[in-house]
Amino acid sequence: MIRTALRWLLALFYGAAGVIHLIRPEPFLAIMPTWVPAPEAVVLLTGVAEVLGAVGLVQPFSPRLRRAAGWGLALYALCVWPANINHFIIDMARADSGLGLGYHVPRMFAQPLIIALAVWVSRDPAALRQSGSAEKSG
Repeated sequence: MIRTALRWLLALFYGAAGVIHLIRPEPFLAIMPTWVPAPEAVVLLTGVAEVLGAVGLVQPFSPRLRRAAGWGLALYALCVWPANINHFIIDMARADSGLGLGYHVPRMFAQPLIIALAVWVSRDPAALRQSGSAEKSG
């Protein structure tokens, strides 16, 4: 039950973030590392990836698709981590410290948890129970 609730919460988070990427890309462009090519296209594609990943995470038809969506969102979170680090650096260089350490330090620690959560919530508990009982009986 907790896995399902967290899966829906993560899907809502990613879905909302994806829509924001699509309708208001400016804040994401502002934190994009300079070495990323075609930043506008990258922000657009990340928004699409977030929305599709969110849908895949909560669709009821295919546990396999849900698992793929979880892994996709985990890899996505890993790939955008440099933008989060860049945002931290940009803010710390500002006279007012931007969002400050109170935002950025927890955000840095949250990223690995978000990655792990995406993988964990996408797992099918029924399949886990079956594989566990198959291992015990084998």
